[in-house]
Amino acid sequence: MKLGAFQLEGRLPVLKEPHALAILRPWVDAGSAGTLVFSWLEARCKAKPLAHLARPGEFFDFTRYRPNIYWHEGQRGVSVPNTYISYGRHPSRKHDFLFLDLLEPHAFSEDYVESILKLLGRFGARRYILIGSMYDFVPHTRPLPVTGAALGEQAAQDFAKSGAQVSDYEGPTTSLSLVTVHAAGMGIETMTLIVHLPQYTQLEEDYMGASRLMAALGAIYSLPLDANYISKAANQVEQLGNIMADDPQVKAVVEQLEAHYDTQVREDQSQAKKEEESHLSPGVEKFLREMERRFRQGQSS
Repeated sequence: MKLGAFQLEGRLPVLKEPHALAILRPWVDAGSAGTLVFSWLEARCKAKPLAHLARPGEFFDFTRYRPNIYWHEGQRGVSVPNTYISYGRHPSRKHDFLFLDLLEPHAFSEDYVESILKLLGRFGARRYILIGSMYDFVPHTRPLPVTGAALGEQAAQDFAKSGAQVSDYEGPTTSLSLVTVHAAGMGIETMTLIVHLPQYTQLEEDYMGASRLMAALGAIYSLPLDANYISKAANQVEQLGNIMADDPQVKAVVEQLEAHYDTQVREDQSQAKKEEESHLSPGVEKFLREMERRFRQGQSS
């Protein structure tokens, strides 16, 4: 059975108020942090295959996303890059998950986006959340920032719970940003969570970033952190510490980033305090409303 450009696999499941969790490669998957968290969640929720693009060559340039040759049980095969969709059950069974392992298209982006939206609509997705990672001028010695946005009352509350900051980014983006725009028009809550990684690390698998992103999602969905990921993140922090000890230039760069990071934190805290102080207490607001009422009564008399 086909749904848009997707070929659905096997008997279709009945999903309970599913939340769609997406990663987008290679656009926002620096250090594979998004992929690592995505794989962790798929495994934890015992994800099963649901759909894949019937003709991925319509959307992807295979000179840029290369097919791979492999051997299996003495037979030679070729794996072709594709977009894969799976589904899984939340451990609490409060709701289910759709997992969207997306590749950025090179052609017919509108059809690609439309097919994703059809799939979200067909399975009654309540939320679409894009997770990922990007390089930034941040130190590994401080909590890695997570930025993004949320649309929808519950999504906004969960976004705040995650500890993420609202992004003020403006500039080039991916055509798949249209999924977020049109999903909102379908009544689907949307959220984006992007962890910022130290530019100077460039790790193939950044467990520091993955752990930070995992913590943000764990706060939203009441999921415990993976001890293996935490251990690997600690090892990476230790290795970077050794590099700093042996390389004064790296140490100087990190210290400059720390100073900038700490200054930004103080400025944000100061701004938040000013905004908090600018809000009047309920008692003062009530008093002012009463004074205004009396003033208007005096004018009318």
